[in-house]
Amino acid sequence: MADIPAVTHHAGASQFEIHTGAGTALLRYGVDGATLDLLHTEVPKSLEGGGYGSALARAALDYARLNSLQVIPTCPFVRAYMQRHHEYDDLRAAPR
Repeated sequence: MADIPAVTHHAGASQFEIHTGAGTALLRYGVDGATLDLLHTEVPKSLEGGGYGSALARAALDYARLNSLQVIPTCPFVRAYMQRHHEYDDLRAAPR
């Protein structure tokens, strides 16, 4: 796997981002009280499979933990990531 640039949190746009020469990979989210809804992940086609989506998911989940937020993994990619990474099980929000 190539070296992945750092993930930045662009709170004004409600997304986590990785800027590259091939474009920006991003994970959009919404916040409702103490809940972080991870909505949609986008990775430029030329970077797919390179770990960029995983880096975004990890950054968002670590952010949720640091800020005592529960997570709703609306994004199918993030949902699958959480199913593979049980260290984030405690962040999953209870169904409403």
